[in-house]
Amino acid sequence: MIKKLNWRLIFISTAWITSTVALLVLMSFVGSKKAQMVCKELRIFIKGSQYFIDKQEVGNILSANNNAIIGSRMEAINLQDLENRLKANPFIEYAKVYADMDGTVFVDVSQRLPVLRIMNHFNQDFYVDQHGLKIPLSNNFTAMVLVANGDIDEMLTAKLDTLHTDLAKGLLKTAQFIRKDSLWNAQIAQIFVNNKREIELIPRVGNNRILLGLADSLTTKFNNLYIFYKNVIPRVGWDTYKIINLKYANQVVGVKSDNRKSDTSKVKLAVADSIKLNSKKALIKK
Repeated sequence: MIKKLNWRLIFISTAWITSTVALLVLMSFVGSKKAQMVCKELRIFIKGSQYFIDKQEVGNILSANNNAIIGSRMEAINLQDLENRLKANPFIEYAKVYADMDGTVFVDVSQRLPVLRIMNHFNQDFYVDQHGLKIPLSNNFTAMVLVANGDIDEMLTAKLDTLHTDLAKGLLKTAQFIRKDSLWNAQIAQIFVNNKREIELIPRVGNNRILLGLADSLTTKFNNLYIFYKNVIPRVGWDTYKIINLKYANQVVGVKSDNRKSDTSKVKLAVADSIKLNSKKALIKK
């Protein structure tokens, strides 16, 4: 007795075999085409507003040791190796290299974003990016970021390295805080580290220095400074104090300028009350 044929099973098996054969033929065709295809074009895209590196320099990195990309057979181009070359550059944060079937190699590059420039006491000068990585200076571009100088011993020991000292990490933390606030970003011109290893801020308006101390409680310290600017400076003038000390909790200590009285004036800030009453008040103790 002849069993009934399972036409559904036969159809599925035939379709699977046909698809597999077609795929193998297609892969063979693609492989053959890739073996004959040469790179006709190199397209480079650089994201971001920084200009540490340009398209010509990216092209030079990809064509290192006279290994030209354009004109090379596509199958001979190692895309992963090209990516690794780009990622080794200290100014490049992200790199992706890929190709299409028409002989075009695409390169996507994102540059590092500097947020601080450090001038240490060894006469070294370098940037620090948003991730805390040190970047050497560039011959192509100068980033408009806060500069920190003074008694800083953080060194640039490699082309791309992390911060090692607590002081340098505090400088970065301070710079990032200032950068994110439009008021302080406009007012603070420079960061200075004095011989006590304390952080001072140099304002754009006024001849005083703002003694921050350590990079702790930044929100509170800058809030106190805001209260001082809003309620005290209009009454005493910008030149009354040579130092505005923010080191102490809930108060600002103003050290008077040499042309004023030599004593120290303490400006007590009722911070908790100001938040509660929605009215920031400050009293000057003569």
